[in-house]
Formats: sequence, C-alpha cells, structure tokens
Amino acid sequence: MQAIDLADKFAAFDDHWRPRIAAQLNGQDVRLVKVLGTFPWHSHAEAEEMFLVWKGRFRVEFRDRSVTLDPGQFIVVPRGVEHRTAADEEAEVMIFEPSAVINTGDAPTSDFTAPVGARI
Repeated sequence: MQAIDLADKFAAFDDHWRPRIAAQLNGQDVRLVKVLGTFPWHSHAEAEEMFLVWKGRFRVEFRDRSVTLDPGQFIVVPRGVEHRTAADEEAEVMIFEPSAVINTGDAPTSDFTAPVGARI
C-alpha cells in the first residue's frame, strides 16, 4: 500500500488509446490512458465504464448527443450503450471498469485494441 502519483504514471508513457493498469480493486481496474483523435464506436454488453478526466478536454459521443468533460469531471457509460470517445488535443483520462473488459468492446480488433493486462 503506497501512494500512486498520477503525474508520474502518465509521464511514463506517450502512446494514445493504450490503457495501462495503475491499480486494481474488487475486480476492477483503474486504467490510465492518453487520448488524441477519435476512438471507434463500440459498446460493452456486460460492464459500465467510468471516465474521469485528469488533464485536457475529453468527449464521450453517443449516437444522439456528445458530452464534453474538463479536468475533474467524469461520466459513467451504462452497459450496452454504444459510444465512442474523442479528444481534439491530447488528454489524460482515468478509466474505471471490470478487469475483464477489452477497451474496444464489441468493435473489431484493431490498432485501438489494447494489450490485456498492460501495467504502469
């Protein structure tokens, strides 16, 4: 048990859309990701996702609307809801979701699909 410094953790990697596990609790991962551009449309049939913005501006887009988040704001995407995420400039985001969740959900495997279990 020790403090986790988010600034240090985010400084340890540069790539986009490849979440890293910073901690685990109760079957959930706390994942850190840098984002830039637009992620593919997808959903997660069995899990909710929580996105918390640490740095920058981050969008969660739904088919009927878009929600823009600033640092310190978060959103929970309900299970089964189709969405995609985006950032016009680089942003740093914390994701809280079950450990078994694949970041691209039901979208086809692509360059956006993160390796399972990648830690930081």
